[in-house]
Amino acid sequence: MKVKFEEGSNLSSKRRRFFLVAEDIMPEAMIKTVQVKDMLARGEANTVHDAVNLAGLSRSAFYKYRDLVFLYEEEGQGRLITLSLILEHRQGVLSAVLNSIAKQGGNIITINQGIPMSQAAHLTMTVEVQHLTNSVDELLESLEALLGVRKAEVVGYA
Repeated sequence: MKVKFEEGSNLSSKRRRFFLVAEDIMPEAMIKTVQVKDMLARGEANTVHDAVNLAGLSRSAFYKYRDLVFLYEEEGQGRLITLSLILEHRQGVLSAVLNSIAKQGGNIITINQGIPMSQAAHLTMTVEVQHLTNSVDELLESLEALLGVRKAEVVGYA
């Protein structure tokens, strides 16, 4: 669902906003997408094909929503985030990212960096954020301000 904001709004078009919505008003395809993701995570289904068949959802609907809908779980909420970053292939960029996160109170749990292509590398990392000195939005803004960081966004919460 796209939300249009009037000109002059204080919202940046770059930043994705998240809403907490009750299940009873969500479209069925979104609810089933969460069920499919849960089946795959628990090993109840080995493939997306099997999981969507069990849930009664089309694969296209699953792929449409899979990166956009998450189950909110109160216990542990807000302790871990998964970040996706695009970094220029230059010496010191990753080091600057790691130092920035550490200086703001974040604790890096996992890092996975792909091989650079077209002079840029995709990086995903899980960061413990319970002791951040700034908000997650401020963390993202500081990362995007670093020389060599093309993009930084939250792609998941745990």
